[in-house]
Amino acid sequence: MASESQVAPPASPSQRAITIIASATILALLYFGREVLVPIALALFLSLLMDPWVRLYRRLGMGHGLSVFIAVLALVVIVTGLTTVIGSQVVHMARSLPQYQATIHSKAQTLRAMTVGRMEAVQGEFGKVINLPEARNAYPPLTSPTAPSYLAPTAPSAEPVQAPTPNTPTAVITRILSTVWIPLQTAGIVLVVLVFVLLEHESLRDRFIRLVGGADLRASTAAINDAGERLSRFFVSTFSVNFGVGAAIWLGLSLMGLPGAPLWGVLTAVLRFVPYVGVWMVAVLAAVFAAAVVPGWSLLLMTLALFLVVELVVSQLVEPLLYGHTTGLSPLAIVVAAIFWSWLWGPVGLIMSTPLTLCLVVAGRHIKALDLLSILLGDAPALTMPQRLYQRALSGDSQEIIAEAREFLKRKSFAAYCDAVLLPAMQLARIDLTRGAINREQQEGVRHVIVTVVETLGGEARRWSSRRRPSSVLDDVSIGRRLRQQRENISGRWQGPLSVAPESVVLCVGLGSMADDLATEILTRILRNLHIDARHLSTEDFIAFEAELHPELTPNAVSMVYIVSADPARAAQGDALAGDMRVRFPHACIVAVLLPELLSPREELAPVGADVNEVVESLEAAALQAIARFPKVGEDTAPSARRSRG
Repeated sequence: MASESQVAPPASPSQRAITIIASATILALLYFGREVLVPIALALFLSLLMDPWVRLYRRLGMGHGLSVFIAVLALVVIVTGLTTVIGSQVVHMARSLPQYQATIHSKAQTLRAMTVGRMEAVQGEFGKVINLPEARNAYPPLTSPTAPSYLAPTAPSAEPVQAPTPNTPTAVITRILSTVWIPLQTAGIVLVVLVFVLLEHESLRDRFIRLVGGADLRASTAAINDAGERLSRFFVSTFSVNFGVGAAIWLGLSLMGLPGAPLWGVLTAVLRFVPYVGVWMVAVLAAVFAAAVVPGWSLLLMTLALFLVVELVVSQLVEPLLYGHTTGLSPLAIVVAAIFWSWLWGPVGLIMSTPLTLCLVVAGRHIKALDLLSILLGDAPALTMPQRLYQRALSGDSQEIIAEAREFLKRKSFAAYCDAVLLPAMQLARIDLTRGAINREQQEGVRHVIVTVVETLGGEARRWSSRRRPSSVLDDVSIGRRLRQQRENISGRWQGPLSVAPESVVLCVGLGSMADDLATEILTRILRNLHIDARHLSTEDFIAFEAELHPELTPNAVSMVYIVSADPARAAQGDALAGDMRVRFPHACIVAVLLPELLSPREELAPVGADVNEVVESLEAAALQAIARFPKVGEDTAPSARRSRG
C-alpha cells in the first residue's frame, strides 16, 4: 500500500534509552535466572512434544489425567532407557580402552611423523642455512663458567606427595551423588512442571491470552495457535527424523563391526538437535574411536562415509519431503541463535536455541512492537519483489534485477512478471517522485535500469539498443516513448508494413500519461512476443497518419484495439478514446485494459462505455484475449500463458 512506502518517524532519544534498558534487563534476567528458567523452558517445550500424544489418548476414550500419566510415564521410560544405554556403553568402552592402547600409540606416532615430524625436518633444514657458525659462537652456552648463577640448573625441590584418598564406600557414594545430583534435580523439576503444564494446558493458554491481549482475542489466539502449531510440528517432525537417523547410524556401525554402536546411535539422535554441528561432533568422535579399534584406516573412512551419506540423504531428501521449512527461520538466524542461547544457558540453550528463536519470530509476526525480530530472524523476504526491483533500480543494478526476473519467468510469463513486479515497482517510483524523495540523478538511474530490463526481457530491439549511446535513455522522454522509439528505429515509423492481411493488426493506445505509455509499450512487446502484429500508437499518431497518403494500406487491417490506462481515475477519458476508436475501426474488438493501483486501496472500477467490448485488469488477461482472437498465431504460446494465470 502507499502507506508502506512511507518511512516511520525516528525514535526519540528517550524511547531509544528505554529500549536499551529494557533489552539489558531482559538479558540479565535470562542469564542470572537460568537455573529457574531452563527447567521451565524445557518443560514447556516437552509439553508441546507430548501434547499430540495426550490428545491421541483422549480420543481413544481415556480421561485427561490418565492420558497425561501414560504420556509422561512413556517419556520417563524412554529417557531412562536411553540414559541406561549411554551409561552402560560408556562404561564398557572405558573398560576396553586398554586393549586399544597399542593401536592408538602406533597411529599417533604415524600421524606425528606425517605432520609434526615433517615440520621439524623442514625447520631443521632452514636452521642449517640460517644459523651460521659465527652466529652460533656469539653467545656462550648456559653451562659456561661465566654464566650467571641464576642461569645454572637447580636441583628439583622435594615436594611432599599427598597420599591418595581411600576409596571407602561412603566416599564413593558421596562422589556419585555430587556428580548426578544437579542433573537429577533439574530432571525432577522438569518432570513436575511438565505434569502440571499438561494437566492445565487449556487453562494456561486462556490465562496467557488474557494476559497478553485480552482486548484483542483474535490476534492473541492467532499468535498462540501459530506458535503452538509450528513448535509442535517442529518437535514431532524433528524428533522423528533424529530417531530415524540414530537408528540408521546404529545399524550401519553394527554392520561395520564398530564397538559401542548403540552409544553412537543414541548420541547422534540426541546431538542432532544441535543445528548443523551436532551430528558432525558425533561423527568425529566415532571416527577417532574407529581409528583406535583396528590397525588400518578403513573403518575410520567407512564411519565417516556412513555419517556423510545418512546426513545428506536426510537433509536433502527426507526433511524437505517430510516437513519442509517448518521453522520459518533463516539459516543465519539458526546459527546466531545457537551461539546466543548457548552463551546464555549453556548446552541446554544450544539444544533449545531453534525453538526459542522460533517463538520470538512468531511473536514478531503477531505483535507490532516485536516486528523487528520477525524481519531479522525469519526466512520470509524482507522486501517484496516490487520493492526489491525498485531498490535495485535506485542502485543501478540491472543485472541482479534481470537474474531474479529470469527465475520468475521459469514459472510464469513475462506478462505476469510485469503485472506482479514491474508495474508495482514503477508505482513505488511515482509515489517517491510525487513526494520529492528521489533526485534527478536517481530518476535517470531508474529510467536507465527499467529500459535495460524491458529490452532484455521483452525480447525485441535488443540488438539495436546495444549499439545505442547510453545517455539516450536519460533524455526528457518517458520510458514508454523511449522504448517505442527504439523499436521504430528497427521496424519503421509505423512499426511494420502497412500492407498486411485483413484483420491481422492489434493497436495498443494509451491515455497519454507516463505510466500509460510504459504499460502500453510493455503490452505491445508482450503481444509481439506471441507473434501477434501489435503496434503502439498515440492519438497524435492517428492525426499524423490521416494527414498522409498511404496507398499500400490494407482496408480493415485492424482486428483489436487495446485502450490502456494505468490510472483508474481517467475512465472518462478512456470512454472518449473508445468512442473515437469505434468511429475509426467499426468492426474491431475494443478492449479496455484498466490496470489498478496495486499499492493503493482498491476501488471499484467505474462503468465503461458501450463502445468497449471487453474489460481486463491485467496485462496477462489482455494477452489471453489476443490469443483467443488469434488462436493459430498464439497456439504455441497459449498453454504457457494459461498456466501463468495460476
